[in-house]
Amino acid sequence: MSRVDIAEFRSWLLGQIPLLGHMGLGDFVWDGRRLEIPALLAPNVNDKGTGFGGSQATLATICGWSLITLLLREQGLECDLVIADSQLDYRAPVDGDFCACTELPDSQAVDAFFKRLHDRGRAPLPLCIEVRQGGRVAMRMQGRYVAIKRVNG
Repeated sequence: MSRVDIAEFRSWLLGQIPLLGHMGLGDFVWDGRRLEIPALLAPNVNDKGTGFGGSQATLATICGWSLITLLLREQGLECDLVIADSQLDYRAPVDGDFCACTELPDSQAVDAFFKRLHDRGRAPLPLCIEVRQGGRVAMRMQGRYVAIKRVNG
């Protein structure tokens, strides 16, 4: 297992998805189990002066995607990763800088994910991602991501 340099990963990601370069993303925080991605309010503001729901959804989606991508890279696996479905629950307006955070599910779920990926070449992993601002949950997303092993050829 090799550690991914989170600053290099952030730079790579911003180069891959141009929209993210306009969202005012701060430094990613990754400890091997939990990922946090901060964002400034100003580039994500709506007509009411609060955080645009689409920006929150984008940040939550990319946070979950990034966590699983980091996990796969640290295992040395080359996979495509997609979000298969998600459900969003907006709980409170965002009126300042905010962040998305998520963490890996329990080790049993992660082990089952890797076993299925090995056995079938694809595997789903559900995550709960929260958008937080000022210590409170502003939005919660339940997302199901699917990893698909790349076939060399």
